[in-house]
Amino acid sequence: MSTPLEVWVNGKAVANSNVALDVMDRGLNYGDGLFETTLIHSGQIRFIDSHLARLREGCKRLRLSCPERALLEEIVQIASTTQEGILKIVLTRGSAGRGYRPDPNIESTRILSLYPMPSSHAVPGLRLRWCEMRLSRNERLAGLKHLNRLEQVLAQSEWQPEEADEGLMMDTAGEVVCATAANLFVVREGVLITPDLRYCGVEGVMRAQVLRAAEALNLSVSVEPIWPDDLRHSSELFITNAVRGIRSVASLSDIEWTSTAVADRLRTWLKL
Repeated sequence: MSTPLEVWVNGKAVANSNVALDVMDRGLNYGDGLFETTLIHSGQIRFIDSHLARLREGCKRLRLSCPERALLEEIVQIASTTQEGILKIVLTRGSAGRGYRPDPNIESTRILSLYPMPSSHAVPGLRLRWCEMRLSRNERLAGLKHLNRLEQVLAQSEWQPEEADEGLMMDTAGEVVCATAANLFVVREGVLITPDLRYCGVEGVMRAQVLRAAEALNLSVSVEPIWPDDLRHSSELFITNAVRGIRSVASLSDIEWTSTAVADRLRTWLKL
């Protein structure tokens, strides 16, 4: 786990990140907020417009105030301090008294954390496992990158890093939704398929980029429910997120894949 190089709260650099947040902040007490994790590469924030668009949509659905202009200015300023890194953006509803009912008059809290790039180690093909933890179905929250990530926390606690690289999660009805920190794509009979996130899961920024790239490459694409048995009949599997890009999967339990053809085409087109 890396510690942040720099932390800003509401536009001000914080000397000690351990005491940077009001204990009454609703993000801390209720998970009442949203977050984005972005990649800074060669001094540029990759897909920043897409991240801000998702944040804007999340604020609309959660009825959070979105100080987009101030946030963008702060993002550009903190990102200008490094050529390579990870920038996490957190927006909470703000600080208020005890109780679930939100105060419509409080100001949102903006938290920016700059992290060093993780140590790079090339993985030719990821080893996946099934997670016992299931994702709850809730159409009102489906697609959002909200602060309630306890399901993912419990899922990742099921194995040690040497046992697997990632875990696949199903929802409570048994549909395959995603990896713990990435979206899922499968190739079946020449069609690129990604799970329909109508009930749960995050509509990832890289997922959207892959769908656009697939259209530009004239690949057949489908967004539809996926069930565990569907993976046995697929020719290729890969997962995506905004920081790590597109990563091909070599195995899931007793299933193995060797093809990376579609993932390679998409990586090339997206210049990842």
